[in-house]
Amino acid sequence: MSLKGKVAVVTGGNGGIGLGFATGLAQAGADIAIWARNIEKSEAAVKKLKSLGINAKAFNVDVADKNQINQGMIDTEKEFGGVDILVANAGINIRKAPENYLPDEVDRIIKVNLTGVFDCCQAVYPSMKKRGGGKIITVGSLTSVFGFGIAPIYSATKGAVVQLTMSLANSWGRDNIQVNSVLPGWIKTELTEQTRSLPDFVNKVLDRTPAGRWGEPIDFAGIAKFLGSSDSDFITGVAIPVDGGFTSTLFLVDPPSN
Repeated sequence: MSLKGKVAVVTGGNGGIGLGFATGLAQAGADIAIWARNIEKSEAAVKKLKSLGINAKAFNVDVADKNQINQGMIDTEKEFGGVDILVANAGINIRKAPENYLPDEVDRIIKVNLTGVFDCCQAVYPSMKKRGGGKIITVGSLTSVFGFGIAPIYSATKGAVVQLTMSLANSWGRDNIQVNSVLPGWIKTELTEQTRSLPDFVNKVLDRTPAGRWGEPIDFAGIAKFLGSSDSDFITGVAIPVDGGFTSTLFLVDPPSN
């Protein structure tokens, strides 16, 4: 699964799951363009990725702003020559009961999690087509499959991301562009730090996870290499959970004693 000579854009690639994706792609030899907003985090991520022997550079891009996305694409092409792989990872969540959301909060979540994903895909398409093909990895969620009462807008956008993935795969297959989605399970990141401070909730997750642990960002390195490489050329339009088996399980049961 060598990606030497390939260029990957990873949105939100300066931390958490995004950095896990970027690390896997870099391990396989791809050069990395990080599109993110936190400059300090991005610089630290670039340093880590460069230690793997590849070229990496961060660009200040807010995926809620189409103009910034377009400029990020211009700057990335200027630095790297083009784009072969996109990981559309950047996303936000605001946890509230449905009746308590403000209009601006709803608009922001949709703008980042859905419109931003589409705008990034649209931005890289001409470069991928020109280069003879490409790989797009969108990032959904367990809420692409399950409802989540305190995150209904987030859940709606993540369900829509999977439908967008299938539709783009259908449309761009003729251009040798494969589009797939990854659905992360419960992962140890900054975004779940507060949740992981609740012992009862942590235990509920573990009780339903066959792997017996929460995920780590580096758990996304392998799927990034596979979906970013030619080994996945005949796989497109699918959503793959990376969740330790959470979505496969109603609840864990003890084996029979005899």
